[in-house]
Amino acid sequence: MYKLLKTEGRAKRGEFITPHGIIQTPVFMNVGTAGAIKGAVSSFDLKDIKCQVELSNTYHLHLRPGDKTIKQFGGLHRFMVWDRPILTDSGGFQVFSLTSLRKIKEEGVYFSSHIDGRKIFMGPEESIEIQSNLGSTIAMAFDECAPYPAEKDYMNNSVSRTTRWLERCINKIGELNAREDTINKKQMLFGINQGGTYEDIRIAHAKRISEFDLDGYAIGGLAVGEVHSEMYRIIEEVVPYLPKNKPTYLMGVGTPANILEAVERGVDFFDCVLPARNGRHANVYTNSGKLNLLNAKYELDDTPISEDCDCPVCKHYSKAYIRHLFKAKEMLAMRFCVLHNLYFFNNMMEEIRNALDLGNFAGYKRMRLDGFLENDNIKP
Repeated sequence: MYKLLKTEGRAKRGEFITPHGIIQTPVFMNVGTAGAIKGAVSSFDLKDIKCQVELSNTYHLHLRPGDKTIKQFGGLHRFMVWDRPILTDSGGFQVFSLTSLRKIKEEGVYFSSHIDGRKIFMGPEESIEIQSNLGSTIAMAFDECAPYPAEKDYMNNSVSRTTRWLERCINKIGELNAREDTINKKQMLFGINQGGTYEDIRIAHAKRISEFDLDGYAIGGLAVGEVHSEMYRIIEEVVPYLPKNKPTYLMGVGTPANILEAVERGVDFFDCVLPARNGRHANVYTNSGKLNLLNAKYELDDTPISEDCDCPVCKHYSKAYIRHLFKAKEMLAMRFCVLHNLYFFNNMMEEIRNALDLGNFAGYKRMRLDGFLENDNIKP
């Protein structure tokens, strides 16, 4: 259940009540693709860096170790020792990114594993069953993430198929949640809005999927090559046609500036691999921009990554030491930077929520963007 606590313009401050705890929104979900954050970050670390929701990948966990194996361990929560909410994506984005390895049919998608080449079929029912075996808090409906750019006729057909697949997902999750051996009998389902940058298709699809009483609604198929102004335009057009009394999730986004812009337009949920990926390459976020710790100027820098950061890394370690770890190819370097970056994102979301509580999100957003653009630049 979603409780809308406060609004500022279109920006929403809410609480989402789930079987695994209450999620304070807006929220950034930390991406643990295969049941772990890349960069040697554990479930216990996630609690230290203010993570509310962990996101795992249906496709990857189905291939390895296998969703049925995870079910034998009592589900993903027990397997990875995490007692807070988990969202699992549907596997759709990964399957559709395997352009040369897959074939789309009405029943679903036939594709070859990127690991060993074995033939696999995944349709709406299979995706939901995998997610049920994982026992995640929130399951995502199986959809087609159409390529960008795509012809309008293709997009219309793709979106219609995504709607038909959504109906099949709803039926399947209802059936599985009623089974005795299901791990999470209260598993929630989010539908996904598609339509590329065609606002008329997006709006029509938003209206259609809003007719289903889903737990939440995602905007998919953005941040796939279009310029940021196009993404913001589509969010602005679509959000008013999604239920205001349900959470809105912008999939795969993004930079701190992207998040601030999308919150202003009414988005509640975010996820992105960016903070962890950048951290593994020595790029770290601060309130005044992004730093590359491999730069020679940090060789003798005895200050933390950010003087005003309260993360476990900034409390104890210097830029010079972390730079040395990268140069020495020590795994600890990646771990430190991933921890710092995820803390930065999670803490920023907490600040956004506080600003909304105080009715000062507009001022907070302006202050944040000014700080990013003054120095090393976290691009909008």
